[in-house]
Amino acid sequence: MKIRTAALAGVLFVSGIAVGTAAQKIATPAYRDKPQPDAAFALLSGAKVLAGKGSWERIAIGRVYYLGGHKAEGQAIFDEVLGNDPDSSDLFRIGRVYREAGEWERAKPLLARYADANPKDETQLAEIGAYHLMNGDRAGAEAYYDRAFKGKSKPEFWALVAAAGGYLNVAPQE
Repeated sequence: MKIRTAALAGVLFVSGIAVGTAAQKIATPAYRDKPQPDAAFALLSGAKVLAGKGSWERIAIGRVYYLGGHKAEGQAIFDEVLGNDPDSSDLFRIGRVYREAGEWERAKPLLARYADANPKDETQLAEIGAYHLMNGDRAGAEAYYDRAFKGKSKPEFWALVAAAGGYLNVAPQE
């Protein structure tokens, strides 16, 4: 028992040093007195260290690159995530980035794959419907709304808000 406790304490200590060292590098004001893109890249570099292999975290970093005008860097991250057996939530998140970038045709297949993998996710189905409506596809939107609300005696609040927003060209809250 004492050996296991000591071993566990050693592992935690070494892990703490690694995290502390990474945090120390990130905490350095690498963004001060630099041109804005360089400051952003310095901060994103620190974020990459903290993200590790987390797909949601890496997608968030890719989003900043992609929407910040550095599409190649963002796309490289998305391709890496998509190339490694992504969870359906990864498809959804990357689809949202493409939609936010005004690239509906790139977003649509990823969001459709998410919807097929999550047929009971009322809120996300309504959100996808809203995106269809906002891109001029009312029939497609209402098909997603029908899927979202099918058999529901009491629809989910956020699904209703997302669907309503679509009719007023207001993107769902992310």
